[in-house]
Amino acid sequence: MKRAHYFLTSLLFILVIMSTASSCGVKRYVPENEVLYQGSKLNVSSDSTIRDIHKIEEELEALLRPEPNSKILGIKLGLWSYYKTRQKKSGFLSKYLNKKIGEEPVYLSDADPERTQELIRNRLENRGFFESEISTRSKQRKTAGTITYDIDVKTPYTVERYQLEHDSLAIYSEIQSRLSNSFIKPQIRFDLARFKLERERIDKHLKSKGYYNFNADFLIFEADTNQYKGKKFDLYLRLKNDIPTRAKIPYIIHSVTVYPNHAIDNKNRKLDTVSISGIDYLQDSTFFKPKKLAPYILFNKGELYNPTTSKLTSNRLSSIGTYKFVNIQFDERKLKDNVDSIGLLDAKIYLSPLNKRALRAELQAVTKSNNFTGPALSLTYSNRNLFKGGETLNIIGKIGYETQVASGDNAGLSSTQIGLKTNLIFPRLLFPIRLVDRFKYAIPKTKISTGVEYLNRSKLYSLNSFTGSFGYNWNANKYVYHELNPISINYIKLANTTEEFEKILDENPFLNSSFEQQFIAGLTYSFIYSELNSSSKKNLLFFNTNVDVAGNTLSLLSNTSDKKNTFLGQEYAQFSKIDADIRYYFNLGKNQTLITRLFGGVGLAYGNSNTLPFSKQYFSGGPYSIRAFRTRSIGPGTYNPEATDTGAFFDRSGDIRLEANVEYRFPVYSFLNGAFFFDAGNVWLFDENETLPGGKFTSSFTKELAMGTGFGLRLDIQGFVIRLDWGIPIHTPRIENNQEYTFDIPNGILNFAIGYPF
Repeated sequence: MKRAHYFLTSLLFILVIMSTASSCGVKRYVPENEVLYQGSKLNVSSDSTIRDIHKIEEELEALLRPEPNSKILGIKLGLWSYYKTRQKKSGFLSKYLNKKIGEEPVYLSDADPERTQELIRNRLENRGFFESEISTRSKQRKTAGTITYDIDVKTPYTVERYQLEHDSLAIYSEIQSRLSNSFIKPQIRFDLARFKLERERIDKHLKSKGYYNFNADFLIFEADTNQYKGKKFDLYLRLKNDIPTRAKIPYIIHSVTVYPNHAIDNKNRKLDTVSISGIDYLQDSTFFKPKKLAPYILFNKGELYNPTTSKLTSNRLSSIGTYKFVNIQFDERKLKDNVDSIGLLDAKIYLSPLNKRALRAELQAVTKSNNFTGPALSLTYSNRNLFKGGETLNIIGKIGYETQVASGDNAGLSSTQIGLKTNLIFPRLLFPIRLVDRFKYAIPKTKISTGVEYLNRSKLYSLNSFTGSFGYNWNANKYVYHELNPISINYIKLANTTEEFEKILDENPFLNSSFEQQFIAGLTYSFIYSELNSSSKKNLLFFNTNVDVAGNTLSLLSNTSDKKNTFLGQEYAQFSKIDADIRYYFNLGKNQTLITRLFGGVGLAYGNSNTLPFSKQYFSGGPYSIRAFRTRSIGPGTYNPEATDTGAFFDRSGDIRLEANVEYRFPVYSFLNGAFFFDAGNVWLFDENETLPGGKFTSSFTKELAMGTGFGLRLDIQGFVIRLDWGIPIHTPRIENNQEYTFDIPNGILNFAIGYPF
């Protein structure tokens, strides 16, 4: 509640400042001979039905200049602070605000309607709307004014025929072969942007066919309207006159040379040469084994030049993790005469290594919504190119301490964590059968991991755990990522249990069963489809699904007893678990985004297991889940323990999890962004548990969703995000009064986190 008090106090302080700026306003500071510019508007009409006219309007709106003074929640706070600092008694607050967000005034006299009209007319003509009529009118009050642009858009010119003017050169045949897939079709309107895309498309195709020196600017369009009375034209494509001979011929790779250990200071060193499949590898000593490097290089001697192949080769070499820079250069060999029909390129690949060894320290300050807080220290040692084949060894040590800062029965609880993890990454596929040729975009990596961890929760128990895995990960393309671990082992040893925790286990057989089976061995698989880094898509999709299957293979090798199956004397868990996370990002323009998210997961125990292991169960609540509720404070179902129940933290998990989130993000000022959000979700059990009444999943699950809404502020500095979200409960699932919906401000939760929630 203290954090909530500070948040509300800060919010109130900001509101007081903005109220002062609003009540005093900026009108009294405007000079008598000036009028504040309030922005411009478009009034678009047309003499015909124009397809996608709204897109044209959006383009024209982007041309309106100048930008009026910005507003924060409808108030020109930056302009107010600017004016205040020009007064005799400006005060500390106005000076501070002016330094941070101050803006010089934008007056109506700063606008240049004639220049804007020229820009609008030019854009319309580029889109095929010739002879359009544009006029302006201004409207002004005492201290503010606007400009309206009235635009009468005429019927556009449309393409009737599109063809290539060609001669006997081979390059014309290549261009002609691509016209059937053109962006330009009959009946489309004249559009310079589309013509530019067409030139770039043809240029990309010619480059893939070896035309190394070709450029999109060598193509020219010509329009002929003489054949038609109406607004139609024939479009002709041809090469410009006098383009270089080098641009008209394809090139092949004459030689490929790789420098696996390139540095500026080793130019004068004597280099040894090793040749594999026609590719020369030059290095003074064996830094990287050539036979290990060869699979990453996709172009070979005698092949046509292709920039896509070169880019893929660069991506594959960069993904190894050994190199800081990958530089591929192509040197032209001089043409013998002006009638050569093919050119020659020497490909040189310069690879500059990272430092072989690195040590990174990371000091963390952890705070959680369940009032646990404390420091953590992580040390990572890396050894790159361990066996001279791009292998990376990482050793990570971590120590952390958290304590419960809340008052009440839970005060004084603490958690100590000590862990050591090692992973060895091979930048290739370790598999009995050669499969590397099936992967063009990226070569799969093989990862072997082991780890040990000690966790001590005061007044409750300690856990000793061991993890091990063997698996592969790879990018299928720029959107799709796979991770498969055919071997995944997790062994947990519960020790030093206190009487208090033993009592919790005795009172809850479901929880007791989830801690019994501490040996988990199986398979995990993760699939991710992400468009979040795409610059070509307006709205973005993200999809992630995870599969976790344990115990099936061990059941074939196990010893059967009267009660449970065992492997090497250890009772193992059997279960299957799958979940999916789908998000859609709607781009609303002006840096505004609406994000919708749906998460669903289910885990089923069978065979050797009555319940999912505790580490595999689902829970809900917290800064990355339902933000109006603390971590592990929801469900299962309508179950709601007593406030004094010390075992509640362990009880509130389940076999099924459903969540839905909606968040609207918008800019506030500079690096500061805001968000409004709504979250809903819960966890449930497959079967009824008498110690957790109301926890079973039923057809009325929609009435058992925990719901919350709120507002957040995010400081986003070049991708590093500090987030503060204030969540207010709307519906808390309870066995009694489950239909009660309130706006529970007093029990709101303040979440502090790093990064966006999704």
